[in-house]
Amino acid sequence: MNTERRTTVLIVDDTPANLAFLSDALDDEGYEVLVAPSGLSALRQLELVRPDIILLDALMPGLDGFDTCQRLKANRDTQDIPVIFMTALTGTEDIVRGFGEGAVDYVTKPVRVEEVLARIATHIARSRSLRRAHSTVEALPRASLTVDADGAIRWLSERARDILPQASARGELPPAACEWLARCRQQDA
Repeated sequence: MNTERRTTVLIVDDTPANLAFLSDALDDEGYEVLVAPSGLSALRQLELVRPDIILLDALMPGLDGFDTCQRLKANRDTQDIPVIFMTALTGTEDIVRGFGEGAVDYVTKPVRVEEVLARIATHIARSRSLRRAHSTVEALPRASLTVDADGAIRWLSERARDILPQASARGELPPAACEWLARCRQQDA
């Protein structure tokens, strides 16, 4: 008996025909498919289940895809789920906005199933690799974090989050650590 969990894809689109078409195509490829007809219904589903990837229509009534993606990326529980926008919007400003909201990819409608399948496979592999790396770092006996050149915290392990609660709340290192980082940068220059 195969106990390996199937890859789960959440499709968010307000057009029933698009949901059915993509759902059937992904199901035929062996994916477990969840559907949501709106951004709000997708957010409600995500309170109960974590898909491996989300295909998100940008243009929907109510909470559009851009705002939905923004909420996903602002939530610690869903921020790491890869989002692929799928939309009829082809303008550069829309594509840039999609990436700015945190999407990993952007496909235009009408979607080409082979292209979407290839993109899903690529982003799932990358996401799983990142999760394995994070799990490895979390298993280390030391606190770990990454900061940018200005001392802003970009990532914290759970152990570091416990040790640096004030810094993690502000998103920056304590002043002494920032001074140390500045000295290191000066030495490297």
